[in-house]
Amino acid sequence: MAEILDIETKKKLIEENWKLGELSEVPFVIEVGPMHMATKKFYNNPDAEIEWAEEHSRKREGVYDYGFPNIKPNQGINIIAGAFGCECRPNDEADPWVDCIIREENVDDVFKLKVPDPVNNPYFEQAWKHVEALQKKSKIPLRVINVPSPLVTASLIWEYTSFIEATLVYPDEVHALMEKITEATIGYIREMLKRITNLYGVSHEFWYVPKETGIRVSDDTAALLSPNLYREFGVKYNSMISKEFGGIVVHSCGDVSNVAEAMMEIPGLRGLDFTIPQVQNWEKVRDAVSGKTVLALRHFYWDHLDDGLSSVTDLAEYSRKLVDFFGHKGLFIQTSTPTPEEAVELGERLHMILSR
Repeated sequence: MAEILDIETKKKLIEENWKLGELSEVPFVIEVGPMHMATKKFYNNPDAEIEWAEEHSRKREGVYDYGFPNIKPNQGINIIAGAFGCECRPNDEADPWVDCIIREENVDDVFKLKVPDPVNNPYFEQAWKHVEALQKKSKIPLRVINVPSPLVTASLIWEYTSFIEATLVYPDEVHALMEKITEATIGYIREMLKRITNLYGVSHEFWYVPKETGIRVSDDTAALLSPNLYREFGVKYNSMISKEFGGIVVHSCGDVSNVAEAMMEIPGLRGLDFTIPQVQNWEKVRDAVSGKTVLALRHFYWDHLDDGLSSVTDLAEYSRKLVDFFGHKGLFIQTSTPTPEEAVELGERLHMILSR
């Protein structure tokens, strides 16, 4: 069996990969079990969150990879939309559902919205109390709370389908909303980084993302836009966040092959993070990204399930395919298994496959 790396060695190698350095192995992480979300069980429940993190660490004992213990302060992707006045409803299935407040029939209301106070707004206050409780009760470092891109928050505040149409029909109103959201997002990130004193990394994902990269944002709405619309409503506002925090890592689910080249135009871009099984044209992504910035490719076991029951893909061989296609430089691979035993086996196989 491969000797498991200590945390400081993992950090050093990960940091070198973020600088596009030459490594002898593509860094990878293997999570265990189903997706961990801000469901009723964990939303604003620090004891449950700590218990989950400790149990996940126990499940990962003996797994060779580049992960190490951390706590996810689950608040969902909805927090900024909630701060603007959307009702967010915790549930047992996923992050809180969000009730939009802007539709086509009241588009002028975007001009009435006020930028929420990052300290005193009720949604931010509950997040800061949650962070404080987690740090008081546990010495395990904290990830940041999920940071939605301005596009994602806008698509929560403004009814989703109507918002996508509005980028063409009501561009002035969309820009007015995006400007307020971007200001609120910067205030939210700044306040969060003040309050998380035991910081794991600047991502809400399991990966250690060094603070020097700036901040990671979830930009799932990008997959539905044309390259030019993404330049107008994605690049512009992500660039403001990147400038404020000295860099940005952009994540997006969905088929982002059409906008990958446009994403590369964000000043201070440190990396792109994609759910790769959803991407139809790998060649477009490779040509736009590979070797130029970090490329973090995510494929969890449930991305490869047949009818939700059995795996139709060998996770190790799929990872080999990714390295063969995208190259080693600046590549990260994130995956998962249902059980600890499978994680140990997969770690050994990936170590052999991803080493040079």
